[in-house]
Amino acid sequence: MTSRVRHCARLGIVVLGILCIASGIYLFRNWIEMFTRMRGKEMALSPTSRSYEGWKISPLPLNFDVYIFNWTNPEDFYVGSGRKPRFEQLGPYRFRESPDKVDIDWHNQNDSVSFHKKSWFYFDAAGSNGSLSDIITQVNTVTHIAAKRAADSWVGRAGINFANKMYGQQLTVTRTADEMLFKGYEHPFIKLGKFLRPDDVPYVRVGFQYPRNGSTSFDGDINMFTGADDIAKMGQIHTWNSMTHTGAFEGTCGQVHGSMGEFFPPNLSTNDSVYMYMPKMCRAVPLDYTETVTVHGVTAYKYSGTEHAVDNGTLYPESSCYCVGGKCPSIGVIDISRCAFNASVYMSYPHFYKADPRFLEDLEGLQPDREKHEFFMTLEPNAGVPMDVGGGFQANYYIEPVPGISIYENIPKLMIPMIWCEERVRVSEEIAADIALVPLIVLLGQIVTGILLAGGLICTCWYPTRQVTHFCHSDPKAKASVLRPLTAFGVNPTAPTAPMAQLFRTNTSASGNERVGVRLLDYRRDSGLREEESVGIAESSQRERLIGVDSPDVIVR
Repeated sequence: MTSRVRHCARLGIVVLGILCIASGIYLFRNWIEMFTRMRGKEMALSPTSRSYEGWKISPLPLNFDVYIFNWTNPEDFYVGSGRKPRFEQLGPYRFRESPDKVDIDWHNQNDSVSFHKKSWFYFDAAGSNGSLSDIITQVNTVTHIAAKRAADSWVGRAGINFANKMYGQQLTVTRTADEMLFKGYEHPFIKLGKFLRPDDVPYVRVGFQYPRNGSTSFDGDINMFTGADDIAKMGQIHTWNSMTHTGAFEGTCGQVHGSMGEFFPPNLSTNDSVYMYMPKMCRAVPLDYTETVTVHGVTAYKYSGTEHAVDNGTLYPESSCYCVGGKCPSIGVIDISRCAFNASVYMSYPHFYKADPRFLEDLEGLQPDREKHEFFMTLEPNAGVPMDVGGGFQANYYIEPVPGISIYENIPKLMIPMIWCEERVRVSEEIAADIALVPLIVLLGQIVTGILLAGGLICTCWYPTRQVTHFCHSDPKAKASVLRPLTAFGVNPTAPTAPMAQLFRTNTSASGNERVGVRLLDYRRDSGLREEESVGIAESSQRERLIGVDSPDVIVR
């Protein structure tokens, strides 16, 4: 091989190394984004995409657990009784949920899809702690709402008092668990309201989950993005009941945004918060990162409901818009009256978890526990796919005195717990194995990036490293020829300002050979420089001597 060919080969290796380094840097900066785009083209929601069937009908069994609070001593609820209201949690009443998406309409102009959620609920007696025939006593919310609305005039007050006596209305109402939930029960004031003001009374029965079973309108009309134009928007709600702002809260608190629960933005970090839109609360609930966990061997981030979701501006100033009508309840409860037909309904975590302690001090029977009452969403961070979901929210009713209404004149103010629901779902090992492919591909991309960078550095530095190694192992004459230019630094050998010249002296012997004299400093082992005692080498500073050309310490070439 000629020297020209060798030179071209060496140059080609260096160029290859530079290209590998450039490619590695590019992948390092853009690999995740590139993979996200490729995945988005395949996973974006459409009638033919892989994600469509799992989105339309959940492949996982869904359990819907309901807990109801039974009021055990309502007869002691009056000012001066000296006894706290006592509540007993009943349940869970477990239902197997069979959800479906219906009335699907695709909108290509903004890459979104509209639909209604339709679910059927089947009672699971074996998984329940109680029967649907259980007798439960709850606050009579309908009568109290009617009393508050009629209290502005003496005619209204007189009419409510007359109706209460005629229909035998009391502070509480007692029904079966089935009636309290999906079946519902008739109330005389509902019938009266339907006759007098039909537009203000949307239902004919009263029940926490009535008429949800089989209904297509319970959760409203939902329009969300498919992710066809941007995978980060996939599953994010666009409008609810054709609104981008609910009007239930002022400013940003009333904006319609967040996930509907099936898809979340990809490439999440521990500094992110995710938002889940809750139609029955007319708002998006923030979930903050709390810990990294493992689900079926897949690393996932757990995002939980913290004080952030139930604050009214006390800890998070941006949450002050959740105050309704200028009234800000204590931290831990959110006024959703404008989303609940102007009823005094407040949402909180179960058992007033993370709420102001005074809510627990005013009553008996509730015990908040993080393991039982935390609302969380565990997501695979690269894909933004839910792995484990749990927890829920509790509905409370704020009861207060109503002047002029006999059954409400002598009662204290109290936040009364009524019900809380929880949906639990965890992916199977088979689904987790499919989800695990996403972080695996991300890892492979990072490995390829590392290989390109390492290979590029090796190729780029190979020839210079080879030359240095060859020089280090060359004979002394070759080294001296390379180092000879260093003697050019010593232009005036006798000048004290030429240190390099003082170290290297070039002399020519009689035979014409060049001899290099190296000036060495003579040291004592114990005290540093030693003054020379030889005659003719006396100096005012610490002494040094120049090894003569005849010295055995000089290498002669």
